[in-house]
Amino acid sequence: MGNKRILDADSQFLSGPNSRGKEFLFVFKAFMQFIKGFRKLHFVGPCVTVFGSARFKEENPHYIKARQIGKELAELGFAVMTGGGPGIMEAANRGAHDVGGQSIGCTIKLPKEQSSNPYMTRIVNFDYFFVRKVLLTKYSYAFVVMPGGYGTLDELFETLTLIQTGILHNFPVVIMGKEYFKDILEMIQKMINEETISVDDQHLLKITDDIDEAIQHIRNFIDKNYKVKYKASWILGEE
Repeated sequence: MGNKRILDADSQFLSGPNSRGKEFLFVFKAFMQFIKGFRKLHFVGPCVTVFGSARFKEENPHYIKARQIGKELAELGFAVMTGGGPGIMEAANRGAHDVGGQSIGCTIKLPKEQSSNPYMTRIVNFDYFFVRKVLLTKYSYAFVVMPGGYGTLDELFETLTLIQTGILHNFPVVIMGKEYFKDILEMIQKMINEETISVDDQHLLKITDDIDEAIQHIRNFIDKNYKVKYKASWILGEE
């Protein structure tokens, strides 16, 4: 019933004008959600957020790859942040958890699919999508986008829009899955051809299937723009 009430409240808010009292109550609830997120996430340190489908099982190749990415990010000293659900989110959290890293979940209340995974060291529960998305972006140094559905694409293109419009700076976005995202990448090329985006906009993305290449891209980007102390990692040839 709690989930249904939240969804009903969202639907009512988006359906048009409400009484001023109801509008104020919604804004106040959203404000308190932001405050909760600030308190929970402010001191976690550098994060990398991994997005992807909630529907992949642990034997799926995308799940296996996401788990390895989570592991390698954690070994570098990054907190690994996800939406806290199953599938790709679980895999990335699990990889970080496997090596004793920080594994963070920003969960959302939904009527289906969004059960929390058991591999998180810190959980922040949200009622509203937009609050969750703001905080996932605010505390991340980079995004890794794995195969997923509407939600994954929403997060990908909103982030690209924020970078394109200059709101986000020095923010690497890595897409893992050349074959899966092939049609979308072709659409991006079509937008370039039709001049609805600029040629330079294609460089907002790093597209690869190689985990080491993805990790190195994130590290190079962050080394250039931030001061971050990494843990030693045999993966990158360090002692």
